[in-house]
Amino acid sequence: MRFVAFHRIAVLLLSLAAGPVMAAEITDVAGRKVEIDLPAKGVIVGEARQIHVIAALKGDKTFETVVGWRDDLIKKDPDSYAAYLERFPEIENLPRFGYVPQGDFSLEAAIALSPDVITLNLEAQKAAEESGFEEKAAAAGIKVVYLDFRLDPERNSETSIEILGRLFGAEERAREFIAYRRAEIARVTDRLAAIKDLKRPRVFIERAPGISGENNCCRTFGPVNFGAMVEQAGGHNIAADVIKTTFGDLNPEQLVVSDPDQVIVTGSNWAAESDINQFVPVGRGADLALARERLAKLMTRMPFPELQAVKTGQVHAVWHQFYGAPYEFYPIQQFAKWFHPDLFADMDPQQTFQEFHEKFLPVTYKPGYFVSLDKGLN
Repeated sequence: MRFVAFHRIAVLLLSLAAGPVMAAEITDVAGRKVEIDLPAKGVIVGEARQIHVIAALKGDKTFETVVGWRDDLIKKDPDSYAAYLERFPEIENLPRFGYVPQGDFSLEAAIALSPDVITLNLEAQKAAEESGFEEKAAAAGIKVVYLDFRLDPERNSETSIEILGRLFGAEERAREFIAYRRAEIARVTDRLAAIKDLKRPRVFIERAPGISGENNCCRTFGPVNFGAMVEQAGGHNIAADVIKTTFGDLNPEQLVVSDPDQVIVTGSNWAAESDINQFVPVGRGADLALARERLAKLMTRMPFPELQAVKTGQVHAVWHQFYGAPYEFYPIQQFAKWFHPDLFADMDPQQTFQEFHEKFLPVTYKPGYFVSLDKGLN
């Protein structure tokens, strides 16, 4: 707890040096109006993967006012955690919390850190309300603010970035981030819009195969999240024809009938929580030989060998964590190159993401976020 006490003192001194805070009202993505002094002096990041945004806003001062965070970065995105731990070794002792919907978030431990605000993902709202979490936090003088980079990113990501910009006193940087991602997405969508009678390949994107259970097909995405990225990149997400929610399951027979031109699976380093370890371990600094081996193995499941995409080698994997971070400009650019290689022959998505790191992030770029069965597409 020595680190915690020191960190709280440091946060207080920094806030005093920064000048007076200003009372303000934030409308979060749940539509709740929250009165709070800005910038916040102490923040508990209720999903640690929000650090992908906070880092883009605060750079070398990413953890300046973060007094605690959820443990999900270590469990679900350990490669990113390793990058931030290397750059900010003090975060090894940063207090960690569980997940509100699972009931293992200790509000008592949070209150002891005296934060101004706890940021939660939108999907935690129902559990936070029904469990009395919101009410108890309010009684302790802690504001709860909901963000969303996952359930409906197209609708909520920019608002969530703006909210984090206000909470962390980085509003101008938030505007720069939003402008950057808009421009990089437009490099794809504007070019596609200029093509008359664009032929969109039929795409099936499978959610996190090989992470648990019997590894059956076919968890997927509806018309939002990765499903929307497929459409923005000039493909047609076949699951959106039958699934209208963020996530859902496609019947294997439906997959055979649709016979997609391209198959994409999402993968990450889930070694800490997988019970079968058959996932595709793409991500920062990934071993692409192992990732390609795993991807090929997944395509031996039924009904994949029957699909045109598998027969022609149009099979790929993408880093799963793009589904919860507003870095979607990178997969959109890569998808576009897979779907329309001639139209986007001059586009270099890897260079884009490396440039993004250099411009916005305090950690260095390492490749490994995509892999294909056809080596020539990487």
